[in-house]
Amino acid sequence: PERIALTPPDLAVEVMSPSDKVKDLRLKAQRYLDHGTRLVWLVFPHTQTVEVYDGDADVLTLTPADTLTGGSLLPEFSLPVADLFQNSRS
Repeated sequence: PERIALTPPDLAVEVMSPSDKVKDLRLKAQRYLDHGTRLVWLVFPHTQTVEVYDGDADVLTLTPADTLTGGSLLPEFSLPVADLFQNSRS
C-alpha cells in the first residue's frame, strides 16, 4: 500500500523532464512551500539553470556561472551549478 508523508521534506529537488511544463513545476514548488518545505530547487537541464525557492524570499535563478548553496538549511553545502550539467554539454 502507498504511504503518504505526513510532514513535508525540508528540501525538495525537482528536475525537469522532457514531458514537464515549466509552469507546472513552478506551481509544484509553490505547493511545497505552502505545505512547509523550507527550500525548493527546480533544475532545468535544457537551459542549464536552477531556480531556488527559499521561503518568502524572491526566486533566485542560478546559471552555470553561479554556485548553488543550501542556505541556512544546509550551511555546509556548496556546488558550482556548472558541475550539475557537465555531462550534458556538447
